[in-house]
Amino acid sequence: MNQPERAIRHGDSTVDSFSTPLARDSGSAALLKLDPSARARTDRAESLNDAKVRYARSVTNDIRSRAESTGAEAAKSADAVDREARFPTEAFLSARTQRLLGIMVPPTLGGEGARLSDVVDVCYILAQSCASTAMIFAMHQIMVAILVRHAKNSAWHNRLLRRLSNEQLLLASSTTEGMGGGDLRKSVCAVEQNDSRIALIKSATVMSYGEQADAILTTARRSADAASSDQVLVGFLKGDYQLAPIMNWDTLGMRGTCSSGFSLRCNGQIDQVLPVPYEKIQSHTMMPVAHLTWSAVWAGIAAAAVERARRSVRAAARNAKGPVPGATSLTRATMSLRALIGTLTSALSRFEEIGAQEHELDSLDFQTTMNLLKVNASEMATSTVMSAMQACGLSGYRNDGEFSVSRHLRDVLSSSIMINNERILANVATASLLIEVPHSLRD
Repeated sequence: MNQPERAIRHGDSTVDSFSTPLARDSGSAALLKLDPSARARTDRAESLNDAKVRYARSVTNDIRSRAESTGAEAAKSADAVDREARFPTEAFLSARTQRLLGIMVPPTLGGEGARLSDVVDVCYILAQSCASTAMIFAMHQIMVAILVRHAKNSAWHNRLLRRLSNEQLLLASSTTEGMGGGDLRKSVCAVEQNDSRIALIKSATVMSYGEQADAILTTARRSADAASSDQVLVGFLKGDYQLAPIMNWDTLGMRGTCSSGFSLRCNGQIDQVLPVPYEKIQSHTMMPVAHLTWSAVWAGIAAAAVERARRSVRAAARNAKGPVPGATSLTRATMSLRALIGTLTSALSRFEEIGAQEHELDSLDFQTTMNLLKVNASEMATSTVMSAMQACGLSGYRNDGEFSVSRHLRDVLSSSIMINNERILANVATASLLIEVPHSLRD
């Protein structure tokens, strides 16, 4: 395929990202031959499974079409969003019109029950048009995934999910605090409780699209006397908090994410605290979903750069009388893009296969794999965009023109410092000593 895929391809469809898909029991074949009632029960189960697969595929195709419509809108204002470092208002007006913000909310709460792989696909599609739009969408969906998995029995958070689906609310997060940077497992601020009321004050030095969000999920210590790592996650609606700017956002790339710093003051009810410790939320959902969706954004940026390089080289080939300028760099870019997509889809399949199996989610191998996915994806995406620029030559280096990949390069360079790769590599260094080398290619 010459043109980069418009969407990431998946394996077999499943209905729920957080549950194990149905499987046939091949070991019972002999019993089925002898027991007609067992055969009938199996036929019904297989028919139900086939119906679920068909439904999941129809949902996937519909979501993909809606994402492409929003991507087309995002493309129109992408350069202005980057130049003015402003929120991609037009793209999110379209996303709300296409009802993309609530796709992962369960049908019982008014959503579509989309799989995580559907969300990852949307991130990839949107990033080919506007990286900031795609990253904001990814960050929003990480919060949705957390609520869907970890707040099933919380009435307050279920009401939030229902409102999100009905009103297409945009969720932001506040996990960075003070000068602690990317150490998400430590908090300075604490939840102060007075009877059923709670309050907290946080120095949120980086909060993406905080002013544009309709609700915020923020980390904090469980109480004033709790350790920095004894954290909870708390949801606040827009009327529950005030933001006072403390730091602006004038950066090389991802300028439209509007990731300014704020002093965050919140007030609410105790039932706005998620019922699960943040330690579990972070390892089971936040980290893997973040790394999967972010990687899809970076892959989408890379795909857009490769497509510009492909068109540039094709244009050069029409007039070339010898070797086509940029052809070898285009080949390298295409090759690395395919490797990046393969790495991402493999990790995505593994996460969806594990579902809610806590022993697998807690395993050292899984945690290390998901952490290193972020490192590998960021490095491969950056390398791919660099090769695409080499293929385009001076036209790719320019800030203007149809073959410019300047914005793509500036946006993708953020990938290695969104939770710094050096921090991740240092954190998994010990784990790497304990994980055995695979004995075969199928391990």
